Amino acid sequence: VQLQASGGGLVLPGGSVRLSCLGSGISMRAHAMGWFRQAPGKEREFVAAISWSGLITSYADFVKGRFVISRDNAPNQVYLQMNSLTPEDTAVYYCAAYQSRDSGTYSQRPTDYDYWGQGTQVTVSS
Repeated sequence: VQLQASGGGLVLPGGSVRLSCLGSGISMRAHAMGWFRQAPGKEREFVAAISWSGLITSYADFVKGRFVISRDNAPNQVYLQMNSLTPEDTAVYYCAAYQSRDSGTYSQRPTDYDYWGQGTQVTVSS
């Protein structure tokens, strides 16, 4: 099982970027997905999650209205559209997955997730 996150880079404040997470060796159709981030010197924190049906989503308060999580189970991909970025959004972003029998559940707890990608760096700076 491998999750490959991509799409990070250097972004100007106020800019946008879309992160992608491609799963291999895993049927993402049966896995709830999440995005977490970790800034230097800080603990990993929840950003967004989506049920495996794609119908239920959850966001951290600090990204509501700015980020959108979505998924496409056909090519096994999950996305995080990030808008109105600020320097405080600078971090390594990780995608994660856990198997869920319920199509409408998600989790904000890192300990619930079984699989993690390697992370992609997002730097917001002028």
